[in-house]
Amino acid sequence: MSLLLWGVLPYVSIALLIAGTFWRARYDRFGWTTHSTQVHESRLLRIGSPLFHFGMLFVVLGHVVGLVIPQSWTDAAGVSDHTYHLLAVSTGAVAGVAAAAGIGILVHRRFTVPAVRKATLRGDRLMYTFLLGAMLLGLTATILNSTGATGDYNYREGISIWFRSLFAFQPDYHLMGAAPLAFQLHILFGFTLFALIPYSRLVHMFSAPVQYLFRPYVVYRRRDPKLTANRAARRGWERAR
Repeated sequence: MSLLLWGVLPYVSIALLIAGTFWRARYDRFGWTTHSTQVHESRLLRIGSPLFHFGMLFVVLGHVVGLVIPQSWTDAAGVSDHTYHLLAVSTGAVAGVAAAAGIGILVHRRFTVPAVRKATLRGDRLMYTFLLGAMLLGLTATILNSTGATGDYNYREGISIWFRSLFAFQPDYHLMGAAPLAFQLHILFGFTLFALIPYSRLVHMFSAPVQYLFRPYVVYRRRDPKLTANRAARRGWERAR
C-alpha cells in the first residue's frame, strides 16, 4: 500500500495534470476560463478572492521552501532549526488562515447566492471538496506538529526527502509511510487536487496575459459635436467614414 500511495500515485497525478492541461489547451480553448460570476455578486468576491489568492501564493512559496530546500542548506546559512520552524509556523499559519478564510467565503458565496449557485458545475463541487480538504488538513497537520501531538516528528527529515526523491524517480516511499496520518491525508488530498486541475476552473492558474504586452493600442476618438449637431438620430450602426 505504501508503494502504491507514495511511489505510484504521485506520478499518476502529475501525468494526469500534464496530459489534461495539454488536452484542454488543444481541444477546449474556449472552455479555458474561470467561469467568472462577478456579474451576479461582487461584495463577497472582493473579500474572499484576494484573501484566497494571496494566501495561496505564500502557502505555495512556503511549501517550496520546506520541501525543496534541504535542511543542510539552511544549516549552512546559519539558520537554526528552532528559528526555521518558528518562521515557518508563524508565516505559514497566517497564510494558511488567510487562504482558508478566503476559500470559505467563496464557497459560502457560491452556495448561498442563487445566481452563483446555478452557475456552479458538478465538477466544481468535487474541486472545492478537495481544495478545502487539503487546506484544512494542512492546517491541522501544522497545528498538531507544532503542539507536539505528533511526537518529535520532523517533516524535513521525512516528507521533504521523500518529495525530492520523486524527482530522481527513486521514491523513498517508506519515509512517507512513516509520516503522521494528518500529513499523509494532506498530501493525498493535494495530489488528487493536482489531477483535477486540468478538468476544473483551476486550470486558469496556468494562464498569463502575456499577449497584452504586445497587442496594439485601442484608440478611442471623441465624437465631434459639430458633425452630429444637425444629424437626425437613427437606430443601428453608422458607416465608418
